[in-house]
Amino acid sequence: MDANRLARRGFVAGALGVVVAACKPVTPPDGNGPSAARDSPLLAVKIDNVGAARPQTGVEDADIVYAEQVEGGLSRLMAVFGSTLPAVVGPVRSARETDLELLRQFGDPTLAYSGAQGRLQPLIDAAPLRAMPPGAGGGAYFRGSGKPAPHNLFLRPAKLGRLATGTNAGDAAGFRFAARLPEGGRAETVRTVRFPSARFTFTWSAARRRWLVGMDGRAAVTAGGTRLAAATVVVQYVDVQDSRFHDRFGSTSPLSRTVGSGRAVVLRDGRAYDARWQRPTATDSTAFTVDGRPLAFAPGQVWVVFAKR
Repeated sequence: MDANRLARRGFVAGALGVVVAACKPVTPPDGNGPSAARDSPLLAVKIDNVGAARPQTGVEDADIVYAEQVEGGLSRLMAVFGSTLPAVVGPVRSARETDLELLRQFGDPTLAYSGAQGRLQPLIDAAPLRAMPPGAGGGAYFRGSGKPAPHNLFLRPAKLGRLATGTNAGDAAGFRFAARLPEGGRAETVRTVRFPSARFTFTWSAARRRWLVGMDGRAAVTAGGTRLAAATVVVQYVDVQDSRFHDRFGSTSPLSRTVGSGRAVVLRDGRAYDARWQRPTATDSTAFTVDGRPLAFAPGQVWVVFAKR
């Protein structure tokens, strides 16, 4: 569907001044897609996650939501879309070095971001991805009226082009999905992951069969007021070190290393599984196993939180 047709579809004005149009479902995010998943176009969007940026728009339509640490111990999200393309997503914020290593497993994705530190931008330009900051996105970006700058930059993905969706981003990442509950694990209904200045809490809802997302002690909701909820939550313990870059205030940007191996806790269906993750090289997908056997995720949205090991 082109941008003009999307614009003609029904929409409502969000309470925060952002126009939220109907999204384009292509296939349900149930995984088990084609073997050529890595070659399918995917869209990754850097999402602001400080209090002034919430509630975000379009995150609920992502196949995968990554949570990473940034300057000052705060958090930022990367939403990866494949099976469903939202009409509007944001607020969009700047890229980090962590993103470049993380995105290599997706082949040749499009990265939408508001900008980058001056010395980082050449690395983004040289990376095997389609970089789409506002200057390259034409009329795809706009400023919403309901949030203060810089937390009011939004994206209309359909205006970027080359985003024929249909493949679940989880397939491209190498995730396995199955409705059947894996053996083992232990009963668990609440899990909190802490960054130095941010925290995520996931609470199991038996009624919704989802993990309800909380951020910094508050319920995380969509722009329409619906609770954000994940089918599977992955707490992936990684090396977090200082990068070569810093923000305009001089704070060093953390670098989360997603190549290598380590432990993880996988939450699905009200249970927690102590797992191992392995990604030998940047171009490899990330495998999650328990006792050497692949661990299947629940069909639906996956949240991955990069916690410091």
